[in-house]
Amino acid sequence: MAKRVRQARGLLRLPLFLLLLGIASLAMWVPALQALILDDHATSRSFFYSGVIGLFLVALTGLSLGNRVPRYSMPGQLLSLLAAFTVLPLFLALPVFDALGNTRFINAYFDMVSSITTTGADIYPDPDRLPAGLHLWRAMVAWLGGLLMWISASAVLAPLSLGGFEITARGEPGRGETPIHLTEVDPKARLIIVSKTLTPVYAGLTMMLWALLLMTGETSLAAMSHAMSVMSTSGISAIGGLENSNSGIAGEMILFLFMFFALSRLTFSNDTITTGSGRLDKDPEFRIGLLILFGVPALLFVRHWLAALEVDASDDIWQALRSYWGALFTVMSFLSTTGFESAQWEATQAWSGLQTPGMILLGLAVIGGGVATTAGGVKLLRVYALYLNGLRDMERLIHPSSVSGAGAGNKRLQKNGAFVAWIFFMLFALSLALISIALAAVGSSFEQSLILAIASLSTTGPLTEIAGNSAVDLGALAPVAKMILCLAMVLGRLETLAIIALLSPNLWRS
Repeated sequence: MAKRVRQARGLLRLPLFLLLLGIASLAMWVPALQALILDDHATSRSFFYSGVIGLFLVALTGLSLGNRVPRYSMPGQLLSLLAAFTVLPLFLALPVFDALGNTRFINAYFDMVSSITTTGADIYPDPDRLPAGLHLWRAMVAWLGGLLMWISASAVLAPLSLGGFEITARGEPGRGETPIHLTEVDPKARLIIVSKTLTPVYAGLTMMLWALLLMTGETSLAAMSHAMSVMSTSGISAIGGLENSNSGIAGEMILFLFMFFALSRLTFSNDTITTGSGRLDKDPEFRIGLLILFGVPALLFVRHWLAALEVDASDDIWQALRSYWGALFTVMSFLSTTGFESAQWEATQAWSGLQTPGMILLGLAVIGGGVATTAGGVKLLRVYALYLNGLRDMERLIHPSSVSGAGAGNKRLQKNGAFVAWIFFMLFALSLALISIALAAVGSSFEQSLILAIASLSTTGPLTEIAGNSAVDLGALAPVAKMILCLAMVLGRLETLAIIALLSPNLWRS
């Protein structure tokens, strides 16, 4: 037992990136075993030998480090996180490239960057092209990427006041309260504690969702890929989307309930609260998310109902209910940056003959989900901070001498939270403009460039299939365009402020 404890401590002394490489190598044996059971020996060999190579590299590097004790710091962990989204996909793409055999490595790399950043942009739109092992691998990589962000939000981004924590009360000097079990610990110990706390919750929710989907008649692979995709908000499907699912509306309802975990971290934890109530019904993120969730489908429903009056189709109650559910589920899916399209989404348009503007879905993805969740986008808490600032400015127009109190509804925000949120929004808009211009410069149309830029920066890859008049063929893009999108996906996942922080000398000195 003592020997095992020493071995475990020796492994934990390895650099964070090497630990992530080792976890990815071990994870490759899961699709290898699945492919072996399905008699797909070529795919099984690709994953098995890739995993062996990865573990061999980890072992060699670990031996070369010897007894040297690395110095772990918050900037170092943030740099490891950046490497996990840029360098690690080079290794993750090896079994994809070898198993397919008829794809270029840049396509496999793009697919892995899309998966680990939980973007879910599908460069292989035909599900029949990929064997079952590759479908499972794509969902697993996205699931692990979502878990990595969940853990990093508390262990890395929160102490640095990044990732949305820069506008919370804990991000304000003098008000950030660290939990007792995390006080006076080094960054590596903090990472271990947070991992042990969140990993069972994340895995347990995924297994629960998988079991519920199986009960609705879904196949095992499709249920697992959808369960992993909802928890990681990646939108990856092994069957090409929910329209090909066997679970029907019952499965969509189950997925809909689990998407609420992307609206606010308070759905499973209260570690983002330092003052005020930790009740979910008092959480501004959750409340503004519900307002958007039920407000947008209602407006769409009224719009289509008024159009249906002109074609005498408004008396079809069943079609109206299907239309409303299709809008409700799809709005929830894109607000959480998951990107699943309801099987009833077509009914929403067919009921009245009007098409639902893709701009609505683009706007929902830009808003995004909650702080410290797997969702992307600007985040609901920043939108709420800007909303409060707008209300305050209108009050000052009417009563210039009025004094505003903190109030019970914004105790999560620091005093200059709206200012910081506005800076982030401007950086997001600037990044969106630069990425769009870069894509247009390498041959994409204006509409395609805008959709691709928003899909990448908000980590909502399925926008490329539904937001425009026609689906964007990612495989037909130029290699330069694919690399630009890879950069945009990493930028959207880590956020602009984190990249700027890595370039700040003051952060490294501290």
